[in-house]
Amino acid sequence: MKTAKPATAPPAPPAPPAVELRVPTDEDALNWHRVFNDPEVMEFHGGSPAELSVYEEFTARQRRHHAELGFCLYTLLDPADGAVIGFTGAQPWPRDWGPAGEIEIGWRLGRAYWGRGYATAAATAALASVRAAGVRHVVAMVDARNERSIAVTRRLGMRRAETVIPPEGDRTVYCHRLEL
Repeated sequence: MKTAKPATAPPAPPAPPAVELRVPTDEDALNWHRVFNDPEVMEFHGGSPAELSVYEEFTARQRRHHAELGFCLYTLLDPADGAVIGFTGAQPWPRDWGPAGEIEIGWRLGRAYWGRGYATAAATAALASVRAAGVRHVVAMVDARNERSIAVTRRLGMRRAETVIPPEGDRTVYCHRLEL
């Protein structure tokens, strides 16, 4: 006579990684330049690493956004050792095509940190500051070939709303939306 095995619950999904966000500092321009100086990281962001001056202006703009809006693209730190691993957060959509006038959530991580849940955990944390600022919905503009970022939008509960062809016409971008 066989005895039935007791049913076991499926394993719980792994806990999201701990994340730490901060308003970008002057030094983060160099940190971002270093972390993103990788063709794989930049594949969907122009293809080649940006000059340091681009990150100097970018981090300064994020500090202004935080002071004026209450949110920005925050520097993402590895809580284990404080190393800069990327950024995540929100900012006004910076182009005159696509969702002009809307708030875009975004993320970019150094290659060594992909696939560990940091983007989703950090974006979830950053959304709290966006909600606190009274923003009712956000968009995420993601290159149609960027499967990793599309997966993050799904985990955040976003829905694909539009397909956009930028003026350069060399790629397709999906606009994902999330009501807050």
